Amino acid sequence: MQSSITLGRIGGITIGIHYTWLLAFGLITWSLATGLPSWNPRWGEGTYWLVGASAAILLFVSVLVHELCHSFVARARGLGVHSITLFMFGGVSNITGEARRPKDEFLIAVVGPVSSLVLGGLLVLALGDTNLRHYLPWTDLAPTRSGPLRFLAQYLATVNIALGIFNLVPGFPLDGGRVFRSILWAASGSLRWATDLSTMVGQLVGWGLIAYGAWRVFLYGDLFGGIWIGFIGWFLNNAAEATRAQSRTQGMFRGVRVRDLMTAAPLTLPPSAPVEELVYDFALRQAVRAVPVVQDGRLLGIVTLTDIREKPQEEWARLTVGDIMTASPLHLATPGQDVEAALQLMTEYDVNQLPVVEDGRLVGMLSRANILRYLQLARDLHLRSARAHVEGGT
Repeated sequence: MQSSITLGRIGGITIGIHYTWLLAFGLITWSLATGLPSWNPRWGEGTYWLVGASAAILLFVSVLVHELCHSFVARARGLGVHSITLFMFGGVSNITGEARRPKDEFLIAVVGPVSSLVLGGLLVLALGDTNLRHYLPWTDLAPTRSGPLRFLAQYLATVNIALGIFNLVPGFPLDGGRVFRSILWAASGSLRWATDLSTMVGQLVGWGLIAYGAWRVFLYGDLFGGIWIGFIGWFLNNAAEATRAQSRTQGMFRGVRVRDLMTAAPLTLPPSAPVEELVYDFALRQAVRAVPVVQDGRLLGIVTLTDIREKPQEEWARLTVGDIMTASPLHLATPGQDVEAALQLMTEYDVNQLPVVEDGRLVGMLSRANILRYLQLARDLHLRSARAHVEGGT
């Protein structure tokens, strides 16, 4: 996710917090600090705020453990994981690609809630109070008068049990929804059908949470809790709809190769070409936004509008393309590669185009504009899959 602050790396995975996490941290700290005096009036004002802040941090540590379990299992199943971002409603693991088999998706999804339930269970055992009524998420947190540390342990046990139970709800994109999708996928053999059904259930869960949040606000006066639940429902509803739309888009790419959409024999420049020539003769007149830099048939790099903007205009006359280009190694595509995989590469590395190389030679350029034009035409024609187009050899 964008707008995040990097905290560090664990096992080669970048850990960051989204700016919405700061809002959640403040709200959780405030709600606990103002609510704790009714549970234990003896601690003192400073202790309430310290316990509230500590509980908020430990909550997100629990979410991080949950996401790390997803990430490590995803790696073990052959997928790449670049980062984990904590945000207002939990966390998200940036996993490269989708599971290729139902079994992989099941294992990657189920390990998250299992890890939360195991952590909650260990804390329950450590506390020595095995009355599970004190830890269930739909009951009030049992008052404790034995001190701040015991309260934090009890709070952490409760939120982990709540996190595990909530994520087992079979509504996509919750972990339970992904488990549900993997079962439907295995039973039907159709990932798209499984995605459609699981995301519909996810939207029903989202609308249910919105209704429950409103009910909490108007019937019980629980403004904070009701709005929080409603926001979670809204988030789930939107995420489920976005996933279904993405699945339909992926269907349009089925069977489409990079060679079908790329610009063949693109304009190239040698590294000695002046930047001024690139701007006035190509960028402005021909609406060229990126040009591969080639010498003796070898791809040396690529120069984009971003590279040009980083240099003052008065320096364009003396600078060459080779001075400002983004040099190899570059992110590349091949003619036979799936367009979906190429688009994923663009998204992952935040680039707008990929040089297409075959046997070491530049044979084309694939840009986001190429892909968007294809999508627009496919939607205008009401295509659900491009398989017939490709099999027809056109």
